Amino acid sequence: MRRRLFAVAYVAAAVVALAFLLIPIVAIFAHSSPRHLVEQLSNPVVTDAAKVTIKTSVVAQLLILLFGTPAAFLLASRRFPGHSLAITLVELPLVLPPAVAGIGLLAAFGHFGLLGSSLEWLGITLPFTQTAVTLAVAYVASPLYIRQAIAAFESTDPNLAAASRTLGASPARTFFRVILPLARGGLIAGLALSFARGVGEFGATIMFAGSLQAVTQTFSLAIYAEFSRNFDATLAMSGVLVLFSIVLLAGLHIGLTWQRSSSTGSTSLFGLTTSS
Repeated sequence: MRRRLFAVAYVAAAVVALAFLLIPIVAIFAHSSPRHLVEQLSNPVVTDAAKVTIKTSVVAQLLILLFGTPAAFLLASRRFPGHSLAITLVELPLVLPPAVAGIGLLAAFGHFGLLGSSLEWLGITLPFTQTAVTLAVAYVASPLYIRQAIAAFESTDPNLAAASRTLGASPARTFFRVILPLARGGLIAGLALSFARGVGEFGATIMFAGSLQAVTQTFSLAIYAEFSRNFDATLAMSGVLVLFSIVLLAGLHIGLTWQRSSSTGSTSLFGLTTSS
């Protein structure tokens, strides 16, 4: 009897948890007809937010890829004084409240910030521009990529890199022809997670870049701005982000399933190794 009650409670708890996660997603699409939601996508607020979101997110991910990859490889392949501190600094933006991150960016790069006067002397103004959106997205999203990339580089077989060097390959050639392909699955997973986080960024962006339509207003900011004025447009933009997230996760899982690991395991979404 006790086993049966435990099994019922176990299943009921699982159903409640899954329903709690699913119902808000379903409600976004159930509130209005699909046709009406699609019509809202032609709203200038929606189209402007889409352009700003795509532009700033793509540029931010390119910056993360360009600077985050060598940083991750350095942290994965070298142990040096302050290594643990460097890892902590990488992870810190993950636990910072987004509004605090935005205030920090403003205090660093604002008109009266730590570096603001120097930037203004060079003719560079960052706050409340699309560049500010890009920097805010890069700041909050980069730890997801860098942390995943560190795990991906650490999981590569060092003997293969050593063999490449023994055969006369330069460090750069070894990195691009051996290490990078081995870590590719983890890097793609990190970039996907980083991209998803950047698209949904809100707090740091509104503090550092504001919410100016067609200038700095991303999807997340437009959802907040239109909430009390045009709830249907808010639902439409929310639906777009939900579909984007579903497609991204589905594609990522499929890609990682196909990705061959050099070991007997396969790379998981968060850089761990699962037995095959």
